[in-house]
Amino acid sequence: QVQLVESGGGLVQPGGSLRLSCAASGSILTIMHMGWYRQGPGKERELVARVTTSGNTNIADSVKGRFTISKDNAKNTVYLQMNSLKPEDTAVYYCRMVITGSTTYAIMDYWGKGTLVTVSA
Repeated sequence: QVQLVESGGGLVQPGGSLRLSCAASGSILTIMHMGWYRQGPGKERELVARVTTSGNTNIADSVKGRFTISKDNAKNTVYLQMNSLKPEDTAVYYCRMVITGSTTYAIMDYWGKGTLVTVSA
């Protein structure tokens, strides 16, 4: 069994910064995909940023230059550093990892429960 636990959301003023963290725990052999997605009010869930096993990153155009994704393989943790936040960044942010289980060897897609980021004055 694998669990993803997100942290770091909250209320921030426009122009401020937040750092989200997502740690995976459980029976993990390898993590093949780490990413952050978000769903704003009345909107569909969208990709924000992802990082591959080799460290290559993809960042959505809407946050490019403001958000950075990074990972700590030893801690099975992915981070999202969000700077220059705008009201339109308000959303529930979800962590996603594609993980091979260490006991089943099955490749599973895991999502965190989400953490709310509110950007408002």
